[in-house]
Amino acid sequence: MIKHIVKQPCWITLTTLLVVPAFVMSVRSVTFGAVGKIDENRIEKISAMLSGKPAGFGLPISERSAWKKLSGNDSFKRIIPDAEKLLESPIPEQPDDLFLDFSRTGNRTRWQRVSGRRRRRISTFALAECLENRGRFVPAFEEIVRVLCSERTWVMPAHDRDLSNFYGKSVDIDLGSSALAWSLGTADYLLADKLSSETRRLLRENLEKRIFQPYRDMVSGKREKNWWMTGTNNWNAVCLAGVTGTALAVIDSPESRALFVAAAEDYSKNFLKGFTDDGYCSEGLGYWNYGFGYYIMLSELIYRATDGKMDLLDDAKVKQAATFGSKIEITNGVYPAFADCSIRAEPSSRLMYFISRRLGMGLRRWEQIDPVTAGSLYQSMMYSFPNSASRSLPAQNASRGPGIRSWFDRAGILICRPARSSSSSLAVALKGGHNNEHHNHNDVGSFVVVLGDRPLLLDPGGEVYTARTFSSRRYESKVLNSFGHPVPLVAGKLQRTGRQARGRVVRKEFTEDTDTLVLDISSAYDVPELKTLQRKFVYSRQGSGSLTVTDDVVFSKPCDFGTALITFDKWQKLSASSLVIRDRDKALRVDIEVTGADPSTTLRTGFKIQPETIEEDLSGRRLPTRLGINLTRPVLRTVVCLRITPAE
Repeated sequence: MIKHIVKQPCWITLTTLLVVPAFVMSVRSVTFGAVGKIDENRIEKISAMLSGKPAGFGLPISERSAWKKLSGNDSFKRIIPDAEKLLESPIPEQPDDLFLDFSRTGNRTRWQRVSGRRRRRISTFALAECLENRGRFVPAFEEIVRVLCSERTWVMPAHDRDLSNFYGKSVDIDLGSSALAWSLGTADYLLADKLSSETRRLLRENLEKRIFQPYRDMVSGKREKNWWMTGTNNWNAVCLAGVTGTALAVIDSPESRALFVAAAEDYSKNFLKGFTDDGYCSEGLGYWNYGFGYYIMLSELIYRATDGKMDLLDDAKVKQAATFGSKIEITNGVYPAFADCSIRAEPSSRLMYFISRRLGMGLRRWEQIDPVTAGSLYQSMMYSFPNSASRSLPAQNASRGPGIRSWFDRAGILICRPARSSSSSLAVALKGGHNNEHHNHNDVGSFVVVLGDRPLLLDPGGEVYTARTFSSRRYESKVLNSFGHPVPLVAGKLQRTGRQARGRVVRKEFTEDTDTLVLDISSAYDVPELKTLQRKFVYSRQGSGSLTVTDDVVFSKPCDFGTALITFDKWQKLSASSLVIRDRDKALRVDIEVTGADPSTTLRTGFKIQPETIEEDLSGRRLPTRLGINLTRPVLRTVVCLRITPAE
């Protein structure tokens, strides 16, 4: 039984806010004073690089040959039929009461579902008109512009907990408002004179009021900055790309546009600080796709607008961050669901295409895809028309991939794979790190075991977001606290939160046959009696492969101790000290051995297996099982060894 769960205090520290971006109770919940204005000389230099007219991604509707070519691509063949269906359906209602639903119940999904349906009409109608060019979809596009411009705020309810934007007390910029602005700005650039002067005026007035003026005021120091401007997570890149992309698409004056480019150049450096120097993204693969994907779009915006004179990708930190998508793969397209990530997460193929070609990474698997897409309007236009990556020549030498291991030494993350010629199909991901990472889970010492293409033992990933997820109650969740991870339970306590709770590397030894990683994880537990807790991973590539996880624990007085396995799959006992995890034709055997305990107080096996279904709302809707492996008596010292091997 768990005696105590360490919870966050009721307040949220600045560090926590920046480390876990979605902890933001409001866009304004933490603000920053001015850190100095953008250099006027830099703005002047950038202004000279910019063209006389604004431009977004893609080409205007007047470029008929380009749009005719695009209409033949499979990704765009459904656009016009989808737009025709939308012509027959009314715009979904989004009453004030729906916005207030989050503040009452903490549910994000209901408002976001309706809002998404409304906002997607922008892309569908704009693309359909560009493809067909008959004026048929312009009235519907102008109608959705009028409706969206009548909304109280473009900020999402989950980011406006104090309702200051809803009630007009403040105009802030968040993920939702910046993305909507960029979609509208891109559509204005594409459709241009197809739109009525009244629609273009209304659209630009709203962009000025909801995006441009608040941003100028924050950059100039006339008001406090929204926290994301100096934040180090995905928010920074996403919001900067949205604001900058909108400005470049619709603002006439090169001097005015230059301010936005200069600010993006400066503030986007904060986003890169969120990566360790070895390129690890602690937000997880899903947020790497999102945040780094937007950073790539931001860089491409600026590269294109300055005719290649400014290149945000010409940076050593960027090039390291770009390797994350390939290096984090465990094997056979399986990736660890560390942080708020889905167990189905994989790198964005378009993003991998772009960075491989643009940075000469030689990832042939990704470079050969067709990047044309009909996704969000601005993303679709970037990838569907020629860009700096499509014009780049692939690297002469193809990459052989990350090989038998990926070692993120600064982050404490190790991925171990069998050799290409090996008969083994077992691969693992091992996690050190600390418990104050971006989108943090309390998971120091966690691990994932993949057999073939099945993650039979794993980290179950993130939960469906609610108000609790991003509040002081976050670690009440049994998939976000350490209960939902294959890590020890010490004296009845789960892991604590904070950067001091970390996996310190005691020893590592990597060879062709065996990788050994020893972590001191004692700091993750607020247990005064705990003197030593080392977790030793030994991964073997020999034979069919194996992973041995050994916990060596010492107390100052007898305490309870246990560890755990997490799985979505079927399991059964083979004996008192062994079990099997099975998914169709793949199975893992786990042999458990307990030694070093006081024989006078320990039974023959010294432990019992306690299964428990983790009743939390996960995105995949499946519920994981926690197989607790708990000692039957308190101990002063013990060694618990789990040997994991493929089973028949």
